[in-house]
Amino acid sequence: MNYLLEVKNLYKSFTLHLIDGRTITPVCDVSFSVAAGEHLLIHGRSGMGKTSILKCIYRTYVPTSGTIWFQSHQFGRIDLSRADERIIIDLREREIGFCSQFLRVLPRVSALDTICEPLYRQGLDRTAAQEIGREWLRRLGIAAELWQASPMTFSGGEQQRINLGRAFIARPRLLLLDEPTASLDETTKQVVINMIRAAQREGTAIISVSHDLTGLGVYADRQWTFPSR
Repeated sequence: MNYLLEVKNLYKSFTLHLIDGRTITPVCDVSFSVAAGEHLLIHGRSGMGKTSILKCIYRTYVPTSGTIWFQSHQFGRIDLSRADERIIIDLREREIGFCSQFLRVLPRVSALDTICEPLYRQGLDRTAAQEIGREWLRRLGIAAELWQASPMTFSGGEQQRINLGRAFIARPRLLLLDEPTASLDETTKQVVINMIRAAQREGTAIISVSHDLTGLGVYADRQWTFPSR
């Protein structure tokens, strides 16, 4: 199989400077592969390092060792763990998306501009971008009277929906989702599951970290249990 992403022997260590300087290695010898259009769900105990795997792939964290091979449209087969920072920035704008559990936005930026941000970065005309953004806000059940308000004033569930829309809107080839159905009611959760399945049909590979095995987990192509240490 031609994989879009291959993680091999990944390690990530942290030094606890504020405690006693000890080193911990929550991500230890992790290997897996994901093909285009496939959804891999990673689950396990909280606080064990699952999100750290996503952050290593997105290069928010620099891995301690191991390789993360990504088949890029722009750069060919590239090791994300060692790629130049300028290449990583370009990949984030055009090929790799990440949705954390928490929405981080600038004050006084509207929900519409927030969800359209990835399209603006790609250079899409503002009018065209906002037309797409409004359609996504409708899909996510955000009331029209809130579109010009700051998401900082929204409920936790509304913020999560904006966060997810911003991740999906740019149609990345690889999408990393950290607890995508947390804080969502059952109706909105199903909307998100449908978004994931639609993205898969378009060829997007998805890696999600989630405890929602009875909801989201049912629709994953594969589940991988993060080993306890």
